Amino acid sequence: MTAGTVFDRSRIPLMEWFAAAWYMTNQKHGVSALGLQRLLGLGSYQTAWTMLQKLRTAMVRPGRDRLHGPVEVDEAYVGGIEQGVRGRGTECQFIVTIAVEVLSPKGLGRVRLQRVDDVSSASLVPFVSAAVEPGAEVRTDGWKGYNGLPGQGYRHHTINVSSSGDPAHVSMSAVHRVASLLKRWLLGTHQGSVTAEYLDAYLNEFAFRFNRRHSRRRGLLFLRLMEHAVVTAPTRYRPSRSNRQTRNHNI
Repeated sequence: MTAGTVFDRSRIPLMEWFAAAWYMTNQKHGVSALGLQRLLGLGSYQTAWTMLQKLRTAMVRPGRDRLHGPVEVDEAYVGGIEQGVRGRGTECQFIVTIAVEVLSPKGLGRVRLQRVDDVSSASLVPFVSAAVEPGAEVRTDGWKGYNGLPGQGYRHHTINVSSSGDPAHVSMSAVHRVASLLKRWLLGTHQGSVTAEYLDAYLNEFAFRFNRRHSRRRGLLFLRLMEHAVVTAPTRYRPSRSNRQTRNHNI
């Protein structure tokens, strides 16, 4: 391993990093910090949590290819439940933009996910530009935040959900299916416990797993994670107060 990797060898032996990465990639739905702490016999929950966060960061390959069209794009809301709030108005939930390749004649390709601060054009258009290859067909609903896509070189296909006669999960089935799987995964694996500071790390893990969901060789997932890790710049993580207070949960 080179100096500038995700591995911090000054505190944790390299073999334990390998063991953590193998355990993480061989569990179908992910792992908890508490489970990793027990498996490796680590001295603290914080060490296990930090290791998992660093490995999640390494799940994004630098310079990865952008998605090819047609691509469906929409937002999902994760986090707490708000009473009486519908549509794009939210205060206590996090906004996650989702882009997913739509395959022909059916099926889903790769996904990209990212937390954004709001649903303005200033947030949505840069996400699409970073996630989708220019010139691709991008399918969205009629939200005005996507109106700037043609100016960025995309073939923008607008689906008017309200007038189509079909519910959103039918007229834009690909992105809504991914959103449903994401929410179920966050709830089942992480008990829905997410914070704005580290949500993108969980989204990285979800995308890594989803994009390799058809792989039957778990060792190949481990290899891919190792390849990403050695070219990932080191990062420092500090568990938020809510994470420190919920050590007995799967973070």
